[in-house]
Amino acid sequence: MAPMDGNTLAALADFPVRLEACYGAVAPEYANWQPPSWDGIPSEAFTPIGQLCHVRDIEIDGYCPRIQRILQESHPLLASIDGEALARERSYATARAADALSAFRDARAQTMALLAGVTPEQFARTAVLEGYGPVTLRSLLHYLCSHDQQHLAGLQWLLGKIAAARA
Repeated sequence: MAPMDGNTLAALADFPVRLEACYGAVAPEYANWQPPSWDGIPSEAFTPIGQLCHVRDIEIDGYCPRIQRILQESHPLLASIDGEALARERSYATARAADALSAFRDARAQTMALLAGVTPEQFARTAVLEGYGPVTLRSLLHYLCSHDQQHLAGLQWLLGKIAAARA
């Protein structure tokens, strides 16, 4: 069995810094800004602060527990998460960016700690992810990395829309 791709693990570990830097380019008055159309956004259609809160909640309620379950259970069924419902329930529009970023950094550190001692055999452990089908721990981590990248792209897309609206 092969170990997990080091580039993917490095990208996961570095993501909190990249997320904070990208969000830092958003002027505070645009935290809840919405474009006239969401057509073309490469992530879910969340405002800049909503992007942060979504990434935080998916890490805390989704990926970290999923990883734990794959490591502890035999072929678990992993539920999908309704991000739009979480946005409404948790009032993303009133969130503080510093709090969301801090909670996300802590959650990602917990995720990385879970992965620190994982063996190549454990990366091959299986589960079923609702909406995706069969996964291994390895594939789940690639999906998490992809999710991270989508939200960086979503923030960049929003920054582009904001810049165009301000021109």
